[in-house]
Amino acid sequence: MRDLLFEIGTEELPAGFQRPSLQQLKEKFIQKAAELKIEHGAVVTLGSPRRLTIIVKDLALKQDDILEELLGPSKKAAFDGDGNPTKAAQGFARSKGASVEDLQVVETAKGEYLMLVRELKGQETVALLPKLLEELIGELSFAKSMRWGSYTTTFARPIQWLLALFGEDVVALKHGDIVSAHTSRGHRFMANVDFVVKDAASYEELLLEHNVIVDPAKRRAKVVEEIHRALAESTLVEGTLAVDEELVDTVTNLVEYPYGVCGVFAKSFLDLPDEVLTTSMRVNQKYFTIVDDAGALVNGFVAVNNTKVIDSEVTRKGHQRVLRARLDDAIFFFAGDKKTSLESRVASLAGIVFQTKLGTMAEKTERIVKLTRSLAEVIDHSLVADACRAATLCKADLITDMVGEFTSLQGVMGAAYATNDGEKEGVALAIKEHYMPKRAGAELPDTDLGALVGLADRLDTIAGCFGIGQIPTGTADPFGLRRLTLAVLHIISERGYTISLHEMVGKALALYGDKVNGGNETVEKIIDFMRGRLANDCVSRGQNAGAVEAVLSLGFDDLGDIHARIQALMEVRKEDSFAVLAASFKRIRNIIKNNTAVEVQTDLFEEDAERNLFSLFQLVAAEMQDLVAKKEYLAALMVMLKMKEPVDAFFESVMVMAENDAVRQNRLNLLTALADLVMQIGDISKMQD
Repeated sequence: MRDLLFEIGTEELPAGFQRPSLQQLKEKFIQKAAELKIEHGAVVTLGSPRRLTIIVKDLALKQDDILEELLGPSKKAAFDGDGNPTKAAQGFARSKGASVEDLQVVETAKGEYLMLVRELKGQETVALLPKLLEELIGELSFAKSMRWGSYTTTFARPIQWLLALFGEDVVALKHGDIVSAHTSRGHRFMANVDFVVKDAASYEELLLEHNVIVDPAKRRAKVVEEIHRALAESTLVEGTLAVDEELVDTVTNLVEYPYGVCGVFAKSFLDLPDEVLTTSMRVNQKYFTIVDDAGALVNGFVAVNNTKVIDSEVTRKGHQRVLRARLDDAIFFFAGDKKTSLESRVASLAGIVFQTKLGTMAEKTERIVKLTRSLAEVIDHSLVADACRAATLCKADLITDMVGEFTSLQGVMGAAYATNDGEKEGVALAIKEHYMPKRAGAELPDTDLGALVGLADRLDTIAGCFGIGQIPTGTADPFGLRRLTLAVLHIISERGYTISLHEMVGKALALYGDKVNGGNETVEKIIDFMRGRLANDCVSRGQNAGAVEAVLSLGFDDLGDIHARIQALMEVRKEDSFAVLAASFKRIRNIIKNNTAVEVQTDLFEEDAERNLFSLFQLVAAEMQDLVAKKEYLAALMVMLKMKEPVDAFFESVMVMAENDAVRQNRLNLLTALADLVMQIGDISKMQD
């Protein structure tokens, strides 16, 4: 066994590309090795902005030998009446490079057949690796790829070198005009030289000697160490680092060896909204912000360089100069924007296209206002006026210079300008909150006003896109409808709203008029899409898949009611008798099939078991009906468990499909009535383990 080392050297990769690319490398190698039947040990991935690396421990020197069993024609077709091989037998043997004498007769489920059994010797791994590694390069996928030179192949960034070693031997492969070798390259600025790598074991240490921390986890730890060191050693500012874990991840993938530098900016810039400062520093410049003991921003930052800082003063001033230019622009935009009210900007939204077929942002705003009104009237009529005011102004900041420069500040600047205009505090906050959550798992709106406007905005987008046929397919979701739908579901659930999704989706479509296909078919497509997103979300959160399917298979409209029934089914599932009753219920569903009649005639009963079952059914039905009406689903299900033993006894002694038509139908009706009773909460037949 030997270790495999494969490094793809590139121009600087975008920070967001590295982790998924390394994951792909690992998964694809494991898959290909399994297909080729090559044994191996641990698979480790390493990487930096200029390299994607995979190390495979203890890779076998050759494939496993394979005992191949090839099934041929039946014995009957293979031999004639005299026992001589037919053309079928001869042709099968010839196609496999064998003779008829090599074939044997085996017994199968379909009878006797001819079979060729042969042993295939495994190939040497070194002969298989060139093709395998070339395929790895070609099969990596990226959010965006590029071509360079005269190449027809694509990659995230131009490939500059390939290091491929099996043990200490170079694996010969070629990609474009790049030929694999036993050399890697050091840090672009601090060790810009090629150096020889002996084997996988020495790889990481050699790179460190050439100023590259190739292990992402170690490099991340070094980034954290450096930013804390830079602040601790600085005499310019006091405070605590506001460590943004996502920013740490980003910076880790922007450098090969980090060096922290602390800088400051004029205190006058603290007059800007905090979000403007953090956006300028974290998003645009990748700087870490500093806060005081109360959590307020102070006029300092920490930057991370990809080169060793020889003169920290020069480096610090460079960072400060770049940041000052951005903040000067922000101050200018902020002061200018405040001179014009949000309300006066609303009309200008007619100049921004929402979507070519769906009209302008002004038209979208009008629909949001109307849909917000409908939602507020359902949730709390006292919110109507303020909710509609927030909806009217919610997109007006798109016209401002500040949002034009810092697009991620949509809503944030709207809230700031609304406050400046003297709007109610709740209205201003709703303008900010209607964009929440900004991504999966992010913070949800804290207020009803923000939640209502946010729901209206998202429902309008979802309805419009489905109405013009822009439905997500596979990985393609250009309008982010999956994310928007999850946000709708999470907001409604978190706020505890009782809303008819069918009704609100229908209203959202209707507000588009003849711009979209607003028929019932489109409504159902949207509802089905939402149902699917909820099912995936519930399971990903650890809820029982069977319980989720049991409830969602019966309908999808009131989210609060749906969650209550799922939770009740998950609880009752813990009862020992539930599994048996679920199995019996599945049997009932299979027996009754399309029968819908539930009228039961007691004079047609012939067995005590059916009399006892019907008697208990009547008592349980009455008790469950009251509990279901109160939405006490767990209590109702516990009452339902009383049916277990009578149902078992029924199936043991009663033949449902009796010869007498009337008796048979009566028994089917009894089982149908029992099924309808259970189906008030969920189809428990889907909850069998």
